[in-house]
Amino acid sequence: MKQLLSFIRKEFYHILRDRTTMMILLLMPVIQLLLFGFALTTEVKNTEVAVLAPTNDEASSRIIQKINASAYFDVVTQIKNADEIEATFRDSKAKLIVVFEEDFAAKLYQTGKAHIQLIADATDPNAATSFTFYASNIINAYQKELIDDTKNPYQITSEVKMLYNPQMIGAYSFVPGVLGMIMILICAMMTSIAIVREKEMGTMEILLVSPMKPIYTILSKITPYFVLSFVNFITTLLLSVYVLHVPVVGSLISLTFVSLLYIFLSLALGLLVSTLTSSQTAAMLISGMALMIPVMLLSGMMFPIEGMPLPLQWFSNIIPAKWYIIAVKAIMIQGLGIGSVLKEVGILILMSVVLVAISLKNFKVRLE
Repeated sequence: MKQLLSFIRKEFYHILRDRTTMMILLLMPVIQLLLFGFALTTEVKNTEVAVLAPTNDEASSRIIQKINASAYFDVVTQIKNADEIEATFRDSKAKLIVVFEEDFAAKLYQTGKAHIQLIADATDPNAATSFTFYASNIINAYQKELIDDTKNPYQITSEVKMLYNPQMIGAYSFVPGVLGMIMILICAMMTSIAIVREKEMGTMEILLVSPMKPIYTILSKITPYFVLSFVNFITTLLLSVYVLHVPVVGSLISLTFVSLLYIFLSLALGLLVSTLTSSQTAAMLISGMALMIPVMLLSGMMFPIEGMPLPLQWFSNIIPAKWYIIAVKAIMIQGLGIGSVLKEVGILILMSVVLVAISLKNFKVRLE
């Protein structure tokens, strides 16, 4: 019995000394519960709305006020003519545009009928269906209120138009998200064990005594995986186009450039994990479990970020997959050029530089 207790005590000491494993065991359940509790919502809130109201009369103003007062919408801009609609979506200023017909109030009060068009960005068909439904309900509520007040059978017809994905095909939203998740998980997992494996196999001493600078050592670790990851990208893209029938509407060169940048960033992230851990098991756990959940929940892949609490919305900004998915949807589905995703490209470049710099700083030139 004493031998058993001594071995149990030894195992406790062994686990407690491994701070990385302890953090994974104790903090991961708490983080998962908080993320799943707050991030798992299909509600679309704070959707950015633009308004086209040519006459800007009393009736259209009241409907705009009701839309803006809803928790589901934020009226962020008013556009002057129909020519600005495409540019508004292209510049990501709004996801829904409410278009009132000319002389909206006059036609409503004189003929009893008026029309409103709801134009939605349907690159995410589930979100588009939700916020057009909410907007239609607000308009219907105003119509009922008007009928109750005046006792006249006014009729406001809402016409819904889905841009970029009129057939509401789910793969248009699903494929960019899966590309983002697959790339970051596979790339990070491949490189996360690169340096740790050298330490465990005892070959790190050879690298340290070689005349190579740390930056060359890190780049030499990344390059083979970069080539393999590019092959993975080509494979998944071909499957997306020819099996799932998701078209590449925009420039293939722009899509490839953004994807290569994202692959490099993912490899750098895995390399950072490799420099921070001391065992292949810990590296795999961090690069696998710790990355998969934030990517799935906070990148906009599965759940709308706008419906999450503000702290999670802020935290989502450091998730590389979020910016990659936004860029891929813009190029692949909306058909926009590289100039429309300069913000996302700039953020991905900045993240890559920071990750490589931290990896270099943490790269130990002396064995402990």
